[in-house]
Amino acid sequence: MTEQKKERQFTGKHALMVFVGAFGIIISVNIALAVSAVKTFPGLEVKNSYVASQQFDERRDAQEALGWSVYASAKGGLVVLEISDENGNPVQVDALDAVLGRATHVKDDMRPEFRFDGSAYVAQAELAPGNWNIRMTAKSKDGTAFSQRVILHVKG
Repeated sequence: MTEQKKERQFTGKHALMVFVGAFGIIISVNIALAVSAVKTFPGLEVKNSYVASQQFDERRDAQEALGWSVYASAKGGLVVLEISDENGNPVQVDALDAVLGRATHVKDDMRPEFRFDGSAYVAQAELAPGNWNIRMTAKSKDGTAFSQRVILHVKG
């Protein structure tokens, strides 16, 4: 007597397990990403977007009239923020406030103390490699407000 091997069949139960498993993985990943996005959201940019929008054009036109260009770099524990006018000359502002942080979360945010060295604003900050943002606001000598998000790439 020889025993015959019983042939395995793909049944409805097997198909159900495959579908439940696949969709379970997809739903789990979506939930994990949604929770991560909500936990790392930095918060409100403005309290009332409608009120902020009412003065947007005026602020933009005044800021563009300054003709400033801003460039950021980091090297050797220093962050350099170069503000130049339309002729390429360095600009010394009346007031400067800057928040340096990651684009995706606020846990690494810091407010470096930028000092004008005659050609640029320099602050000490040890930055890990990756993408950083400097959210800066400045006031020109004539009182015009200037705000910009400057992207800073730190090489590793």
